[in-house]
Amino acid sequence: MKKVKLILAITLMTSLSLTAMSCKNGIKENTATNTEHSEMNHDEMNASTDKTVSDAQNSTDAQKVLTAYMALKDALVATNESAAAKAGKTLENTLKAFKVNNYSAEQQKELKDIIADATEHAEHISRSEIGHQREHFKVLSKDIIDMVAITGTENTLYQQFCPMYDGGGAWLSMEKNVKNPYYGNKMLTCGKVQKEIN
Repeated sequence: MKKVKLILAITLMTSLSLTAMSCKNGIKENTATNTEHSEMNHDEMNASTDKTVSDAQNSTDAQKVLTAYMALKDALVATNESAAAKAGKTLENTLKAFKVNNYSAEQQKELKDIIADATEHAEHISRSEIGHQREHFKVLSKDIIDMVAITGTENTLYQQFCPMYDGGGAWLSMEKNVKNPYYGNKMLTCGKVQKEIN
C-alpha cells in the first residue's frame, strides 16, 4: 500500500511538473507571438505613418505651387506687371523646392520634366514686361494643369479657356467666374470654363 501511495505521489508530482513546464512554454510562446504581433503592428503603423507624412508632403508642395500660381494669375488679371514679376519669382522658388521622391518612378520623371519647364517660364515672368509675362503664362498654365493631373488638388479648380489669346490659352482658377489673365480689364470676362477639377 505504501508502494502504491509512493508511486501515485511520484506520478502526481511528475504530472504536475510536466503541466507546469507545459504552461510555462505556452506563456513563452504566447509572449513571443504577442511580441511578434506587436512588432508587426508597430512596423505597419510606421509604414502607415510614413505614407501619411509623404502624402501630406506631396499635398503641401502641390498646394504651395497652386497658391503661387494663383497669385500670378491674379496679378495678370489686374494687369499688374510688378506683382506678376514678384509672383513669378515666388512660383519659381516654390517649384524648385518641390519634392518628387514620394511619387512613383513614372510620375517622378513626368513631374521633373514639368517642373523644369514651369520653373523656366516662372523665371522669365519674374523679369519680363506684362506682354511677355502673359506669353510665358500660357505655357506655364499648361505645365501646372499637367502637374495637377498627377498631384491632384485639395481645392476645386476650374480650367478656363480664352479662344482669343494666341490661338487659345487655358489657365486654372479657384473661382468659377471667368477673369481673363491674358487680357485683364481689356476683356476681363472673355473665356469659358472648360472643366471642373476636384
